[in-house]
Amino acid sequence: MSDLIKQITSDFQKQIDSFQADYSISDVGTVLEAGDGIARVEGLANVRSQELVQFQNGVIGIAFNLEETKVGVIIMGDYAGIVEGMTVRSLGRIASVPVGDGLVGRVVNALGEPIDGKGPINFSGFRPIERIAPGVVARQDVDTPVQTGIKAIDAMIPIGRGQRELIIGDRQTGKTAIALDTIINQKGKGVICIYVAIGQKKSAIARTVALLEKYGAMDHTIVVVAAADEAAALQYIAPYAGCAMGEEFMETGRDALVVYDDLSKHAWAYRQVSLLLRRPPGREAYPGDLFYLHSRLLERAARLAYKFVITGKDFAAAEASEADAFDGKVYTGPLSQHEAEQALKKLEGNENFKVVKVKGTGGSLTSLPIIETLLGDVSAYVPTNVISITDGQIYLEGNLFNAGIRPAVNVGISVSRVGGAAQTKAMKQVAGRLRLDMAAYRELAAFAQFGSDLDKATQGQLNRGRRMQEILKQPQYQPVSLDHQVMVLFAGTQGFADEVPVEKMRAWEVDLLKYMDVSHPEIGKDITEKRQITADNEKKLREALSAFKATWQA
Repeated sequence: MSDLIKQITSDFQKQIDSFQADYSISDVGTVLEAGDGIARVEGLANVRSQELVQFQNGVIGIAFNLEETKVGVIIMGDYAGIVEGMTVRSLGRIASVPVGDGLVGRVVNALGEPIDGKGPINFSGFRPIERIAPGVVARQDVDTPVQTGIKAIDAMIPIGRGQRELIIGDRQTGKTAIALDTIINQKGKGVICIYVAIGQKKSAIARTVALLEKYGAMDHTIVVVAAADEAAALQYIAPYAGCAMGEEFMETGRDALVVYDDLSKHAWAYRQVSLLLRRPPGREAYPGDLFYLHSRLLERAARLAYKFVITGKDFAAAEASEADAFDGKVYTGPLSQHEAEQALKKLEGNENFKVVKVKGTGGSLTSLPIIETLLGDVSAYVPTNVISITDGQIYLEGNLFNAGIRPAVNVGISVSRVGGAAQTKAMKQVAGRLRLDMAAYRELAAFAQFGSDLDKATQGQLNRGRRMQEILKQPQYQPVSLDHQVMVLFAGTQGFADEVPVEKMRAWEVDLLKYMDVSHPEIGKDITEKRQITADNEKKLREALSAFKATWQA
């Protein structure tokens, strides 16, 4: 009997010795009131701003408004089951979303959770939805184009990688179409696209996804959805979530493009959340920090500077890591390559060393925010805020759209502050004065309506302008390659289309490109490879256009 007691005692002792308490420390609070997607919580004394919290029923929220004794929480899910007295605990993690290549080709909600029925996502980690934008020293000049495939934009209002270019206009003027054309045109160009749908109907979002799948664009696209019937809190965080996903690619040396469709609804969602949390309002019933809301989002778009190190001459890889620097020094910033090369020259025995780029640097994040105006009023509160913090705007005019000019770009007030720096040399060669010429044509056309007798020069300018206007028209979801754009614009600006009937311009363009591809493929190939029109290739192009002009019949 004593042996049995000893054995039982020994087993108990072993269990006690091997016991490890499984515990965690977290703040716990209590819901004071809840409703309309927000909750006021008492007791979360150590919670941080933007920290995730979890309600007793499993619903996740974000600590949004930190007051002296209470915390305002925005609820990221169904708030109907959250009632007074329910416990809330902090999770110790700042609001973040999954990131990585596993998201490409998927449709997710504002929390990064899949909603496309294709199973779980293999992500590489989490990123906070809010972060400080890269500083000036960490950036480099925007000098590489994002080819939209839209002639009017690539020629007159170019977009560069790392730029913030606003698409603005009234409802039903083709804003989303421009963004989708741009996404479709990135196929095979190494640019990962993120399309953020804010406050849209789910049926419209489903059509957009189907369209992207139809044109093979989902292979390089992530769709983030915060639909109109979802909580304002989800609509508020959606663009930040999309931006965080894009930053993952930027900071691994790749190029990303994020579309926010649209920030007008984002501002409305933020206003709703702010008013429910009783934040002080600003003018026009908007919170005074609305400018800060969008600026801290759009400032995160950047083209990061390359980093360089000096390695031994026998270093075989094309790119190095920071640890491969022979002296441990990493050169960074806009002049990093120049500084590294200067340092190399000063080295004793510099013939035994070389400058190598650091792997995973030099990525970019380009932002295309969309803003909806009312009756063309670009001076309203939200449009003015966003215009002031972007690098330019593509303004779409309802009158032009209704007149059949699509894309309905008003070149008079559209602008890209990056300008020609975001164009290839070939495009600059053919479109150098096109924007000014088209703006002048539209002014002249309006004046000519009231004139009876026009001089020959004016008539010639009007005739050329009418044909260039037709050339710049483009069917939806049919992006045009760089070489085709250059050849068509060259033909138009150099007078090869001056005798073509205006109503036949579309047929002329189709036949011209078909002729060039079949009879003179070397011209387009040379433009694509060299990104410019060389003197020899220009001669060949003029001869080919003359031959086509002589044989083409309307």
